[in-house]
Amino acid sequence: MNQRLFEFISASPTAFHAVTTVARTLDAAGYTRLSEADAWELTPGKSYYVTRNSSSLIAFRVPSSDFSGFMMTAAHGDAPCFKIKENALLEDQTYVRLSAEKYGGMLCAPWMDRPLGIAGRVILRTPSGIDTRLVDLGHDEEGHPVTNAVIPSVAIHMNRNANDGASYNPNVDMVPLTGMAGSVRSLYKAVADRLGAEEKDVLTADLYVYNPQPGTEWNGLISAPRLDDQQCVFACMTGFVDSAPAGDTGSMPVLCVFDNEEVGSQTRQGAASTFLWDVLLRTADRLGLTREDLMRRLASSLMLSCDNGHAIHPNHPEYVDKNHTVKPNGGVVIKYNAGQKYTSDGITAALFRMVCEEAGVPYQLYANRADMAGGSTLGNISGTQVSVPTVDIGLAQLAMHSSYETGGADDTAFMVRALTRFYLKSLTMSGDGTYLLR
Repeated sequence: MNQRLFEFISASPTAFHAVTTVARTLDAAGYTRLSEADAWELTPGKSYYVTRNSSSLIAFRVPSSDFSGFMMTAAHGDAPCFKIKENALLEDQTYVRLSAEKYGGMLCAPWMDRPLGIAGRVILRTPSGIDTRLVDLGHDEEGHPVTNAVIPSVAIHMNRNANDGASYNPNVDMVPLTGMAGSVRSLYKAVADRLGAEEKDVLTADLYVYNPQPGTEWNGLISAPRLDDQQCVFACMTGFVDSAPAGDTGSMPVLCVFDNEEVGSQTRQGAASTFLWDVLLRTADRLGLTREDLMRRLASSLMLSCDNGHAIHPNHPEYVDKNHTVKPNGGVVIKYNAGQKYTSDGITAALFRMVCEEAGVPYQLYANRADMAGGSTLGNISGTQVSVPTVDIGLAQLAMHSSYETGGADDTAFMVRALTRFYLKSLTMSGDGTYLLR
């Protein structure tokens, strides 16, 4: 399972690539791709997916008969990295660097002194408009990592205080070096050559600096780039596809992969957008359901907001709440927060615990220390657009928002098993706070 996860992560250096990787899996499983610009024709018993901005994706299976509600998972395909600016090359007499800015809140130090790649999407001129192509300069044609840049540290001899509470100015300390003066092609020339296009046809691009290092399994642990949150994307996708052969379950299974979670989700393709609502509304309309029919089904729905959580740190156990420590290989993490940064409450957590128990999957409970603010994730943001009961879950990991993160070797399989079982269930609300989970 972990080798499949590593292959997924290597194929997904950006959110654009992650969505393409998910789409290819769905294509191979017989799903039909829809376009937001086209009229939809949906057939009971068939499976579909739609993308927005090429960086978010929603997939669903239409039941052959009536259904009680939607069983949904949501994860995000983006990760902290560096976005390359439009006028990127900074060249002096000695070096060529890349003008870039931080995307998301990352740990800066782990990005330094390691080989980095460049990937993203390229916008090409066509005779009648534009076309979008993906590019990954951080891997060669055979998939082997290639160094495109490095962010060099200042030697300890020149900065004797480097290990004493260091701070990093992203405009000074975190500028990627891409080569020596006179030896670096135009960035657009490089991507055009990789795509077999002409540089003059490259209008612009959304390019990112990322870590191309492959994942590895070692001593009961796994380490890889972008475990937050592509480990959950992989698990959601796998559970969604693996549950399909069971046929109708009395619900409509829905898979959501959102972009821009790391920068707040306030985009047309983020969890705060209308993307999920638009898909559900159009689906209901094509199936002949009224607005009231849709609202009734949403009341009998459940969403799993899937995003990794913080494992107890081996060197700093003081950072966790003593009664809510989670560890690698401890199973799926259910996350709680009184301020609703995590959406789990008694009802939704109870329903998910029942799923885990039926699947034979261990689970553990996480809450921040009361004097430490935590991050937020997809569930509470998505809930402002589509109001459904939601529980926040994830897997325990170390070094969240580092360029290379670590988790438990058993946990990917635990999550896949739990999500597969979840997609086989249906939920019926018989009264406020009373549900039947079948």
